[in-house]
Parts: sequence; C-alpha cells; structure tokens
Amino acid sequence: MSVLTLDHPWLDLDLGAEMQVLSWAPNRAGFVTARHILWREVRNADLPPDLDVTEWFSAELAARGASQAVAFLTSRHVSCHHDYTVQIGDTTVRAIATVGLSNIERVGHRVDRSGHDWGNWGTINMVIELSTGLTHAAMLETMSIAVQARTAAVIEAGHVLPTGVATGTGTDCVAVAAPAGSQIHAGLHTQIGEAVGRAAYTAVSAGISEWMATVKRSMT
Repeated sequence: MSVLTLDHPWLDLDLGAEMQVLSWAPNRAGFVTARHILWREVRNADLPPDLDVTEWFSAELAARGASQAVAFLTSRHVSCHHDYTVQIGDTTVRAIATVGLSNIERVGHRVDRSGHDWGNWGTINMVIELSTGLTHAAMLETMSIAVQARTAAVIEAGHVLPTGVATGTGTDCVAVAAPAGSQIHAGLHTQIGEAVGRAAYTAVSAGISEWMATVKRSMT
C-alpha cells in the first residue's frame, strides 16, 4: 500500500514496493523502476539565473538519499496537494496532484515568458498509481488518459489567453506507476481508463479551484 508523506519542501509518495513508472519528470524520466515519487517545492532563491538546475536537483535528491526516485519540481506549496482514489471493479487508481496555473498555455502556441522566474511557476504535477499490472503499451495508454483528463479540467476552468483558452501549463508533468503485468488495454472503454480519467480529472479540478481561490492571480 502506498503512503504519502509531507516533509516540507518535499512531498514523498512511497509506493510500498518497486514499480514500473513512466514519466518525463526532471529526475529519472522515461520507463524506470522506482519505489518513491517525490515533489520538491522551490522558490526564486533556490534557483538563481546562473544555477545548473539539473546538477542542483541531483544534489538535493542525493542528500535525501533519494537519487533513484522519480521526482518533480514545482513552486506550488506542496501542502496544497489533492489526493483522490477511485475503485471500479477490480481496478483501484489513486491520483495525487499539485496544481498551479502561473504559466498556463494554449496548446500549439507560446506566450512570451522571457524574464520570468522559474521559482514562480506553479505547474501541474500528477502521479497516477494503479493496482492493476500493466504492459508498457497499457502504461502509455494510461498516460494518454491521464493527460486527457488534466487537459479537460484546465479547459473547463475557462482561463482565456490571447492565444485562446488555456489547455495546460508549459511545465506540466505526469507520472504513471503500476505493477508489471499482462493487461494490454487501458482506454476509455475499459475500467482502467474510466478510473484513471475520473481520479485524474477530480484531483486536477480540485487543485485548480484551490489555486484560484487562494492565489487570486490575473490570468490575462
């Protein structure tokens, strides 16, 4: 059973056992095997302009004894995480998301953010943890459902940019964790796809609502 621990500036998801994890996280991206998935909260003071962020983050993880963890960076306060579990049939899915919208974008366009500090970028970082054993193909399909759910939640929030309605942020990241297994399908017609989509959508929507209520930042 997974355990989520808040140890500011870290948020640590212990999966309870080594699992296959798929992500494009700053640390250990791609298809890897890991037991821990971490969020590291950062501020402007942590990331001066001349800093090698990759080297700094590697050192921070090493000091924690977590070099083998899949790990995110976010300026969103890690206490503001949203944790939602869905069970449909034999499938249990847990979604945990930190949500900030300070660098939102419309897909296919880019807003000029030159001169903006990385330490101000809230971003959307989400873990999807499944009980069902998946093949690599099913992991990829699961990722597509999670990203679709995140995008639906952002679109429905209705933040309008000069380029159109926002669909995500420029630094969103998703990690999917599941035991290795034989399940080859995880689309919208499956129990897995339904559970993943519902959990992801609910966690991100809750995060968006909290961010808008507490940050009160202009989106234009």
